[in-house]
Amino acid sequence: MAGRKEINILNKKAGFDFHILQKFTAGLQLTGTEVKSIRSNNASIGEAFCYFIGEELFIKSMNIGTWKQGSYNNHEPFRIRKLLLKKKELFKLRVKAAEKGFAIIPLKLFESERGFLKLEIAIGQGKKSFDKRETIKERDVERNLRRVEQ
Repeated sequence: MAGRKEINILNKKAGFDFHILQKFTAGLQLTGTEVKSIRSNNASIGEAFCYFIGEELFIKSMNIGTWKQGSYNNHEPFRIRKLLLKKKELFKLRVKAAEKGFAIIPLKLFESERGFLKLEIAIGQGKKSFDKRETIKERDVERNLRRVEQ
């Protein structure tokens, strides 16, 4: 898309707190002011999580700030939003999320090639504290190696 600023809102804590097993791309059911606010990079998915209500998947605690020119037509920043996926994908997510220790977490909010806003979600298994320490150690070793190479 010529002339557009790229949208790339990440959940940086997801890789640290979870082992990512499988990724999916989902559409979002949004209002007009939410789309405009996201396109101005006024959103956060750091605290968000996904869950099922009946047969449908929803995302909660996703913060999309109010659009400044929205007036009385503005949306609620923390409202529950529906995710749009195929039935096969929903079934896979439901089966895996029902197991103990697994969760559905948002990874990235981006704009597709056709201009639609998409959310990359993943099935993640929670890391234990010793797994997190190992991740920190690996990151420190990589950082030290890069310093030595320069």
